[in-house]
Amino acid sequence: MKKNLALSLLIPFALVCSCEKQDSAAEQQLTQRKTELDAREKALDEREKALAEQEKLVARPRLAPVPRPRPAVPRRTVPPDLQGRRPNPSQMRAEREQRMQERLAERQRKMEELQRMRDPAIQGNEASAPATEQAASPSPSPTPE
Repeated sequence: MKKNLALSLLIPFALVCSCEKQDSAAEQQLTQRKTELDAREKALDEREKALAEQEKLVARPRLAPVPRPRPAVPRRTVPPDLQGRRPNPSQMRAEREQRMQERLAERQRKMEELQRMRDPAIQGNEASAPATEQAASPSPSPTPE
């Protein structure tokens, strides 16, 4: 009899405890949903405020822009003896070609210097080569042909 009484009391107690556990899980879900909704509501409020501010800016009357004076453009001055003259195209072409040849020669010299600095074998070969061979090496002339 004592066993039946203990068993009859234990079963309802276990049911009540299990219901409380389920209730606490449901409460946790409810609080989590509530915090998510609060965060969404806060974000929505911020968007509404930003939209209201934009509408205020759009609704404001705008003033007409003040015209600014244009700055004076410096003009290229031509010497009086060259005014009205056109440059000789063939002469300009020759000068351009000469400048190009000079730049190419300078670039070639710089490339050779870089190679000498990087490769010690080239330095050794140049040191053993006679000075007349180095002097006799053709170099591009700066004058046009």
